[in-house]
Amino acid sequence: MYQLLSTINAPCDLKNVKEEELTLLASEIREFIIETVSRTGGHLASNLGCIELTLALHYCFNSPADKIIWDVGHQAYTHKIITGRRDKFHTQRQYKGLSGFPKRSESPHDAFGTGHASTSVSAGLGMAVASALKGEDNRVIAVIGDGALTGGLSFEALNQAGHLHKKLIVVLNDNEMSISENVGAFSAFISRKITGRYFRELKKEMQGLLKSIPAIGNNILHFAKRAENSLKGFLTPGTLFEALGFEYIGPIEGHNVPQLIEVFNNSRNLDGPVLIHVMTTKGKGYPPAVENPSLFHGIGPFDAETGAVAAGKGAGSSYTTVFGETMLKIAEQDPSIIAITAAMPDGTGLTPFARAFPDRFFDVGIAEQHALTFAAGLAAEGLRPVAAIYSTFAQRAYDQIFHDICLQNHPVTLALDRAGLVGDDGPTHHGVYDFSYLRHLPGMTVMAPKDENELQHMIRTAIYSGRPTAVRYPRGAGYGVNMDAVPHTMEIGRGEKLEEGEDLVIAAIGTTVYPSLEAAKLLRERGIRASVLNARFVKPLDRDLILGEAMRTGYLISVEENALQGGFGSAILELLEQERITGIKVKRLGIPDRFIEHGSQVQLRKDLGLDASGIAASIEAFLFDTKNAAKSLSLIK
Repeated sequence: MYQLLSTINAPCDLKNVKEEELTLLASEIREFIIETVSRTGGHLASNLGCIELTLALHYCFNSPADKIIWDVGHQAYTHKIITGRRDKFHTQRQYKGLSGFPKRSESPHDAFGTGHASTSVSAGLGMAVASALKGEDNRVIAVIGDGALTGGLSFEALNQAGHLHKKLIVVLNDNEMSISENVGAFSAFISRKITGRYFRELKKEMQGLLKSIPAIGNNILHFAKRAENSLKGFLTPGTLFEALGFEYIGPIEGHNVPQLIEVFNNSRNLDGPVLIHVMTTKGKGYPPAVENPSLFHGIGPFDAETGAVAAGKGAGSSYTTVFGETMLKIAEQDPSIIAITAAMPDGTGLTPFARAFPDRFFDVGIAEQHALTFAAGLAAEGLRPVAAIYSTFAQRAYDQIFHDICLQNHPVTLALDRAGLVGDDGPTHHGVYDFSYLRHLPGMTVMAPKDENELQHMIRTAIYSGRPTAVRYPRGAGYGVNMDAVPHTMEIGRGEKLEEGEDLVIAAIGTTVYPSLEAAKLLRERGIRASVLNARFVKPLDRDLILGEAMRTGYLISVEENALQGGFGSAILELLEQERITGIKVKRLGIPDRFIEHGSQVQLRKDLGLDASGIAASIEAFLFDTKNAAKSLSLIK
């Protein structure tokens, strides 16, 4: 079925393919990716858009000696397929299978692990400098998407790369910008020719000749250089990159394999940093993805023939949808509400808000640091900004949360979507550290809802709290609970008791509340009566509720979907220490001190003992061990 693809088990095998056959190979890979992702889900549109680009890179360069770095990793499926992972590709993003992103432990061809955007140029420059220091003659190629280029880190790296003048090739995979077809074609022709060996040698000879002319030679050379720059600036959009010290090439048609090969081969011999601007089409070759690239960016299983997406699972609306609907309800009544996202309007549920209130919606691009300082500026002027950012991406803006929001006590609301275990995207995307990196900041309020109804009330509470506040909520569908018609404000720092018991208290928060209730039922069948608390707030804790239940039962188990270090359970231990309360037996359940691999949320929670049966088993073992230890101690005495 895949005549050419079946012969490619490593990049070196591409060298045996005739150049004119690469287009056919690209078609086979496109069909293979569509067929596989339709069954497994994954990042489709961006990967379909860079198949020819990937083949040309591996055809011209020699991985792993030459380092190819894929920014974010949403573009790396073809790379994985032709670097020895074709037969395992069906396991990508599946439990115990291939990662959906480049991963150094998977293959020597994955030069740098990526999952967050805008890192490729920095990493590539580090490798290029290391190569020069070690006296090696390899090439380093950073492939960055136009979206990732909006991140400030990219420009910091471009600035230093131009200054250091090392051999670094940056490929800008541009699948958004539209340029005139005629200008683009002529510009591509000019760029290919001015990077060719003949032109470069002629240019050097002319420079030498002009310099040798007495008195006026340097002036003529300077004029000629200005003329060249003016021509390139007029014909291409590369003036910015030239100013940063890069040799700019492009725009180049990203699906034209012969053009790509010519440019990449020419770029090997250029001194200093080079930026190659490549124009591609998201979803190339698959009409449903071309027509709706946002839907097919990251998608679950779908019908390959029609593009119809399989129905989602879950009893209720997704937390993301509830957040978006809540923002609409509140904003309709309050013109001071502002919504901000970092290149994720669909993913954060803010697209309806953007349509309804375009003047109050801001997509800042992949620039989380800017998003939060921008929000602080809005808050300083009396507005009520809500920044919706995935929990894992908010980590990138820690200093802005500290310095620009908390230190100045600006009432910014952080809506942290995809908090806790997110599933198939794995360790780069699990949002299991936000309790830890937020709760120690003075003035910050941190809360997590037990269900989708509580989420809408927490969003309103955060917006009108008058202080820096974070609401973290999970990926996926809610429980299908009854939704109150109007969101209301909750009392900050007030939890609730959901179950009465005499033997111990389970203090749970967020996604662990309902599993803890189920665990309490299992324990009751075994003769153990547990009290269950919905803490709601990590900061401030409901001091009276937690301490009262802990002292009444003598046993306290905290349950959270956050790292144990510095998380909700740690906050309870600190509370006990501050109040000088001793004699309480405490067990913390949460994310252990290791990175959690990819897999379904259900599977990962089972593995980590954070589902109902796991929580019940841990509690039963804890009670058995502590009571036996107490008996042993009394016998010794």
